[in-house]
Amino acid sequence: MSIKELTYLGFGAAAGVAAVVLFAPRSGSDTRDYLHSKAEDATDFVRARASDVLDAVSQMAERGKKAVRYQTENLTAAVDAGVETYREGVQTTP
Repeated sequence: MSIKELTYLGFGAAAGVAAVVLFAPRSGSDTRDYLHSKAEDATDFVRARASDVLDAVSQMAERGKKAVRYQTENLTAAVDAGVETYREGVQTTP
């Protein structure tokens, strides 16, 4: 989405919220209480999703560390084998 589209989306959302508040069938204090509870629900939802994302990122980072560690061990073993083969070749070459 472009910035222009996001701006239009924001204006549309603001207009929708304004229309809901103006034409709400509840009294002002009831509407404020309702909106406050919905805002708290939304905050809790966002925090829960953020926590889920953080957990997923942590798991991915741990998997990445394990993969790097595994590849490092494999590379080290390959280098050691190459060095050993080279030494054996040097010793057997007249």
